[in-house]
Amino acid sequence: MAKNHKNTRLNTVSTGTEAIIHIMIGLFSLCCIIPFIFVIIIAFSSEQSIREIGYSFWPTQWSTATFAYAFGKLPQIWRSFFNSVFITVVGTLASTTMCALYSYALYRPDFKFRNFFTFFSFFTMIFGGGLVPTYVISTKVLGLGENYAALIIPLLVSPFNIIIMRTFFQSSVPMDLIEAATIDGSGEYSTLFRVVIPIAKPGLATVALLNALAYWNDWYQSLLYIKQNKVLQPLQALLMELQNNVEYLNRMAGSMGTQTLRMALVVIIVLPIACAYPFFQRYIVAGLTVGSVKG
Repeated sequence: MAKNHKNTRLNTVSTGTEAIIHIMIGLFSLCCIIPFIFVIIIAFSSEQSIREIGYSFWPTQWSTATFAYAFGKLPQIWRSFFNSVFITVVGTLASTTMCALYSYALYRPDFKFRNFFTFFSFFTMIFGGGLVPTYVISTKVLGLGENYAALIIPLLVSPFNIIIMRTFFQSSVPMDLIEAATIDGSGEYSTLFRVVIPIAKPGLATVALLNALAYWNDWYQSLLYIKQNKVLQPLQALLMELQNNVEYLNRMAGSMGTQTLRMALVVIIVLPIACAYPFFQRYIVAGLTVGSVKG
């Protein structure tokens, strides 16, 4: 006798409560998105519209003159944009590779020094060496300064990302696969790149996105290590310099308006990294659902 199956829900939350949760999440999302939309609107507003009605979601006149001025009259923006892209791409690839190698060693239970390197990674999340020792070692010992390496190497290893990647390996990569690959004669690097990495793509994408955000948004390393060679200055450091030097910003903006130029620079900085999210979204969603469904 066939049973009468009823529609079952995957959770015990009622429909009304779920609707309220969706509304709250939607309102929170709007609170996060609306300020950025407002910045874009201001950046594309004409200076005449701002003088007449001030900042508004519906300007009287749209204009791209600020962006044309920024890219046409400020050659440093092109150079800084290239610097940010180069540092982000190279730094993300290098730091993600380092994270995968370090996390894989911590994931392997047969690694002799596993506990030591786990503690070593976790310890650096709580205690740091301090600014002065870090600066002295970076400049005097490692020779970092006035070069791209000074903007990449200090952010190369992230203990937080290592823990995330190790946990992902533990939850998604069974040791049976490692043992089977070893029996088949696969070496450690071959096992990592041909067996483990294809399974761990969601975790790698998440770590890569975190690394990309860290490199793209970083301006502090430039403040420390780039003092004379301004050609290496990334976009974020350029924006900080413009924000701090109001007189220079006013002279540079001219008839464009200081605030409009500021907003245009913010849009130039934020949009490229925001466009990277769709490429990582598929893997991040897959990573969030790992372990939530059993076969």
